[in-house]
Amino acid sequence: MKKIFALLCFISSIAHAQFIINGTLTDTLKTDWVLLYHVNGTQQQFVKSAIIKNDSLLIEGKKQRIGRFQFEIPADTEVGSYRVRYNTSDTGFVNFIFNKENISFSFHPKYPEETILFSESKENIVYASYLNEIAEKQQKLDSIQIAAIKNPKLHLKERYKRTLAQLESSYQKYVLIARELYVFPFVKASFRANPSEIKTSPEAYMSFITTTFFNNINFSDSRLLSAPFLIDKITDYIFYINYSDNKTTQQMLFKKGIATVLSKIKTPLYRKEVIEFLIAQFETTKNIEIIDFIFENHYNKLPKELQSLSFKNEKKALLAAEVGRIAPDFSWTENDQDFRLSTLTDAPYYLLLFWSTDCGHCLREIPELQQFLQDQRKIKVIAFSMENSAKNWKTMKMALPNWHHILGLNKWENKIANSYNIHATPNYFILDENKKIISKPVALEDLKAALREL
Repeated sequence: MKKIFALLCFISSIAHAQFIINGTLTDTLKTDWVLLYHVNGTQQQFVKSAIIKNDSLLIEGKKQRIGRFQFEIPADTEVGSYRVRYNTSDTGFVNFIFNKENISFSFHPKYPEETILFSESKENIVYASYLNEIAEKQQKLDSIQIAAIKNPKLHLKERYKRTLAQLESSYQKYVLIARELYVFPFVKASFRANPSEIKTSPEAYMSFITTTFFNNINFSDSRLLSAPFLIDKITDYIFYINYSDNKTTQQMLFKKGIATVLSKIKTPLYRKEVIEFLIAQFETTKNIEIIDFIFENHYNKLPKELQSLSFKNEKKALLAAEVGRIAPDFSWTENDQDFRLSTLTDAPYYLLLFWSTDCGHCLREIPELQQFLQDQRKIKVIAFSMENSAKNWKTMKMALPNWHHILGLNKWENKIANSYNIHATPNYFILDENKKIISKPVALEDLKAALREL
C-alpha cells in the first residue's frame, strides 16, 4: 500500500512539473494551429505546436468569436525569449519572456504587438506595463520637441524639462520594480536617451538620436543577445534612424550604421549572426554594393573558424547576375567559330536573352523584339536557348539572323542558365561593352524603354 501511495505521489509530482502558456485570440483565424518557438538571437527553434479551439464571448450583448490555445511545457524548459507564430507573415507572431511561471495573454491577430495583454506572468506584466507607461510619456516629450523644431520661438523649455523629469521618474520606478526580474536588462535597454535641453533644429535633434541610440544597451548581456529585442533595435538603427532620400547618401549611411553596430558587438559568434542577418536583409533589395561591403569589411574579418565558405559561395552565386555585376562568363561555338562573352567586341551594348522554343511568351515577344531591333546598330543580341533537344532550335534560329545563337541543353538544369538564376523565360539582361549588367527588364515594354535610352 505504501508503495502504491508513493508511486501515486511521484506520478502526481511529474504531472505538476510543467508550466502552462495560455493564449486567446480576440478574433478568429482561417488557420487552426499555432507554433511555439524558442528565440535565440537571429535564430528560432521549434518547441511544439497547439490547436486553436474556437469559442465565443458575449460582449455588450453581442457574440464575439475568439480562439484559444494552450501549450504545456516541462519544468526544465530553458528561460528566455519565446514566440508564438500563428501564420507565415512577417507580423503573424507574438513574443514574450518565459521565466519558470505560467503565462496567459490575449491579442488581436491583425495587431498583435499593439493589442497583446498579459493577465498572468509577473515578468511580462511588469515589462508590458513599463513599455506602455514609458511610451505614453515619451510621446508627450516628443510632441513638445517636434513643436519646438517647427517653431523655435515657442517657449517650451520649462515644459520640456518637467515632462522629461516625469519620464525619467517613471523609468526609475520600473528599474526598482524589475531589479530582480529576468526583464531587468530589457527595461534598461529599451529606455531611450533624451536631450537634457530641448533642441530647436532637426539636424541637432537627429544628431543626438543617432549618437545616443545605443547608450542604454549592454551588448554583453546574454539575455539581450538571445532575444529578438536587440535585432529589432539594430534593424531600427540601420534602416530607419539612418535614412536619406538620396541614394548615394543612403548607401553611405548604411555603411556607417553597419560599422557602428558591429563595433559594439564584442562576442564573435553573435557578431557573425548579426552580419549574416544583415546580408539577408540587403539581399531582399538586391543591394550588392552593401553586401560586398559587409563581406569585405566585416564577414571576412571574422575568426576563420566562424567563416563559412559555403555561405559565401551561396551568396556569391545568388547575386552573381544582379545589376552592377559583371555577367557570369561562358563560351560557345557558332558556325565553327569559338566565342566567349567576356571577349566580345562587336557592339557597345549587348542584350543577353534566355528563351526557349516551347515558351509561349517567348514566341510572342521575340519576333516583336527582333522587329524593334532591326535599325539598332549599337546593340548585339546573344540568344541563349534553353532546350531539351536541338530540333526546334535549329529551325527557329534561322528566322533570327544577325544574332549570336547558343544552344543550352538540359534546359532548367543547364549550368550556364543556373549561373544566371534563370527560373522562367524569357529573361533579359542588358550589358555594357565591359559585360557589366546595367539593367534587367522584366516586361517587353520595359526592355524597349531601356534600350531606347542607350
